[in-house]
Order: sequence, then structure tokens, then C-alpha cells
Amino acid sequence: MSRDSEADQPGEATLPGAPEGVLPGALPGTLPEALRAELVAFRRDLHMHPELGNQEFRTTAAIKARLERAGLRPRVLAIGTGLICDIGDPDPARPMLALRADIDALPIPDTKTECAYRSTVPDRAHACGHDIHTTVVLGAGLVLAQLHEQGLLDRAVRLIFQPAEEVLPGGAPDVIECGALEGVGRIVAVHCDPRVDAGRIGLRHGPITSACDRLEVSLDGAGGHTARPHLTTDLVTAAARVVTDVPALVARRVDARSGLAVTWGRIESGHACNVIPQHAELSGTVRCLDLASWRAAPDLVHAAIDEIANLYRAKSEINYIRGVPPVVNDPDTTDLLRDAMAARRGIQSVEDTEQSLGGEDFSWYLELVPGAMARLGVRTPGERTVRDLHQGDFDADESAITAGVELFTAAALLDAGA
Repeated sequence: MSRDSEADQPGEATLPGAPEGVLPGALPGTLPEALRAELVAFRRDLHMHPELGNQEFRTTAAIKARLERAGLRPRVLAIGTGLICDIGDPDPARPMLALRADIDALPIPDTKTECAYRSTVPDRAHACGHDIHTTVVLGAGLVLAQLHEQGLLDRAVRLIFQPAEEVLPGGAPDVIECGALEGVGRIVAVHCDPRVDAGRIGLRHGPITSACDRLEVSLDGAGGHTARPHLTTDLVTAAARVVTDVPALVARRVDARSGLAVTWGRIESGHACNVIPQHAELSGTVRCLDLASWRAAPDLVHAAIDEIANLYRAKSEINYIRGVPPVVNDPDTTDLLRDAMAARRGIQSVEDTEQSLGGEDFSWYLELVPGAMARLGVRTPGERTVRDLHQGDFDADESAITAGVELFTAAALLDAGA
């Protein structure tokens, strides 16, 4: 056995126990029953009316109307969808905590058969839980507004409802451009996790998601008869070797712990069995676990594709589309979320979570301010079936809304008291 333990490897990040003095029920801001029922109804309405990235006009209007009913002043973003709203008056000397939700849906059909609130829009579904995220931040904002009126919230909090998380490179850069992080000291978010029971959260110091880019490759060359491949550019073989050899080449040119992986999702070439084609197309994704490898990935992938293509005299054209860097949780902000959940439900409601290979544009905010994302449990306790994300039958245990609201309100109160 190696002398290096698993815990010593980069990327491992376990959480310490709750500090003394953080006791369940120690903070105000729990969710009243009437508001709990209203939020469930609000989430179901969003679920029935999903909207794709940068088209979330109805969703934006619904959030805005509810915040205005609470006496708040939400501001729709200049890009036309999404909004921000401050609870309390920002103080430059005391940077705010921001709560972020993504509000867009996915372009897939809702396949739930026995669900009164299934999507009413063909080929559109909230199959990633963004309706839950949105409702959690809305609910937290409404509770925090009441605490502010009672003089119990000592520092302003900003709500960010972000469009287009599912559209690379995500809507976060546009939201940042609109000034959403001005006056913000740190930012938090949740993401639904169907592997974690409702009422619990998963946390991790350091990277919690991975970088994700998109890759499109065209190969061209002289075609011909399959009886005379030596007189052609054998594009089918060239494409096949790009598919198999490029991932291996790239993986050998970075630290294995970076998890840099090229995975193909589409390959297309040719029309007849006895004709070597003149054109081939491939597309896939590039994912990696750490920032350094993500920044090096475009040059590494370009070089590897060109090397293989040149071996077969194929001309390569590469479109490398930057997606998102990994979400790297700030330790102090992660501890804030741990303490907040412990204050609501005890430290047993917090579990360690692994780094996901999925991408999340929350990472763009963390390029500018510290922050952390928690995995919000949405599985009904005792349920064995896992309804995975980005599947048409995905649904969530709605008690997760209460847990998320109480997590964020406690985090805001603890941050204000820091």
C-alpha cells in the first residue's frame, strides 16, 4: 500500500464536525406553514411552465410580482430575463451575502405519467431542479425580508435569479456584467441532488463540480473508392483514430489526478459502404477536475487532434467552445453553510459529498468572489429509486424547499453576525 493515504490526495475534502455553540433551533427565520404551502404551489406552477435559457419571461415576471408583494424592489436584468433584489440597504463597509438561483429549464419532454403538475409545454421540463432552486431563494428572500422589518437582519442580502445556466458558457457572465456582484462579499447556492435525502445537504471543501467544454471537429480530405484507400485520405479511419487516440494522448499529457477527459458524443461520415468520404464530423465534451488543467485543455486537445489527423493526411478544423470552470468551494463559506444547517437541523443533517463530473456556471461567480455550493437533498427518505438529473421523469421531494430556505436564512443570519 502507498504511504500516501486517500485523504492526502488533491481533491479530497472532508468536513470537520460542527463547532461548539451551534445548536438546532438557535436561530430565528424558520418557515411558517402558510408560506411553506405557498412556496410548494409556486414551485409547481414553475414546473408546469418551464422556459429555456434567456426565454424565462414568465418565470421572471412571477418572481418579480411575489417579491414586490412583499414590499421589495426587484430589478429585472438588462438582458431581459432574470433579476436581482436586495434585502436591506447595501453598506459598502459590510459586503453582502448573495443567494443565487438558476431559473431555466431543459429542452426535453416531461415523461412523468401520474403527476398533476407535469409540464404543460411540449419538449420542455424542469428536469434539473431549477424550479426548486428558484423557490428556495424566493422563500429565503421572503423570510429574510420579514426578519429585516423586525430588526433581526443586521446586514443586507442580495437575491440573484439567474437565467440560462444550461446554455454554455452559462448566463452567469451576463449577470455579472449587469453588476450583480457589486457590493457582494460572498455568494452561496444549492443544487438538487437525488442521491441525498430531503432534509439533508452535501458539502465539500474545494472542487465540487468539474469544468466542462464543448468540442466540435471537422476532418476533410480526398475521398475515393474503398478498393484503393492508398490513393485517398481515409477519413473514416482517421476519424476512428481521433475518437480512440485523442483521449489517451490528452490523458497522458496532464497529471492523472486532474481527471482531464475527452468524451465523444457524435461521429458522422459517409453515405455508401464502398465510398471513402471526403468529410467527417465529431463532437463531444472535455471535462476536468481542476482549474490548471482546464486552462491548459484547449492547447492540449488541439495539438492531439492535429497530430492524429496529420498521420492520415486529413485536414482538421477544430471548434473548441469554452464552457465553465469547476466550482471550487471556498472553505470558510462552506463552513458557513455547514454551521447554518447544523443550527437548523443538527450536524447529522450534513454529509460529505464527492466531486461531480457535471458542469455548473456558478463557477463564474467564484472567479470574482468567494462562495460555496451545497448539494440539496431531494430524495424521499427510504425511497430506493433514484430519479437522476436531466431525465424526463425527474422530480423532487418538496420538503427540500423548506430545508433549503432554512439553510439560506440561517447562513444569512450567521454571516451578518460575523
